[in-house]
Amino acid sequence: MLYIVLLFILAALGLLVAALITATSLWAWISLGVSAVALALLGVDRIRRRARAKQAAAAEDGGDDDLEGAEDESVSGELPSEDESEGADQTALLPAAGELESAKESDAEEESAAEDGGATQVTESGDPAEEQTDAADLLVVSELETEVVVVDEFPRYHLTDCRWLADRDTIPIAVKEARDLGFTPCARCTPDSKLAAEHRKAAKASKSED
Repeated sequence: MLYIVLLFILAALGLLVAALITATSLWAWISLGVSAVALALLGVDRIRRRARAKQAAAAEDGGDDDLEGAEDESVSGELPSEDESEGADQTALLPAAGELESAKESDAEEESAAEDGGATQVTESGDPAEEQTDAADLLVVSELETEVVVVDEFPRYHLTDCRWLADRDTIPIAVKEARDLGFTPCARCTPDSKLAAEHRKAAKASKSED
């Protein structure tokens, strides 16, 4: 959806340039129409995201209710016999295959978090957490044309070498434009702090050369 919106925006800009070059108002009106379509698509996309968030919240509430019902049934049930209790204790000592796989996945996630400096938090929808950008860095990044990448249906923008991207299809976009469209920085690859530091370093080198 986002990729389509970007195409509409680029088309509107192209039509506007054509209107300025040819001094024809028709192109300008067509550009306005294309821009309106792009805004409408953005609105539809936001509505879809809100609906998904509500469904996820409803699913979590339903899971909590199921857990409460299971606890009530276990309390009201009959106590197991001594033989059944001994068999259950012996079984409990042997972890199930699924528990072993879950433990391995948990260990892998902890190791990945240690390598990335603890910035690998993931939200319930699968997005990485949002980077807490410093105010000074925000002023710098908001004016940069440096290219970052975004993934359709996800709210974060990333550096091209971000590990979260994996094999996902990415869309290149200027960091300034990404912020204007409502995207926020990824806490895993911390694009704001890195881009701001690179910009300051380049500016300092340019001054020293002068």
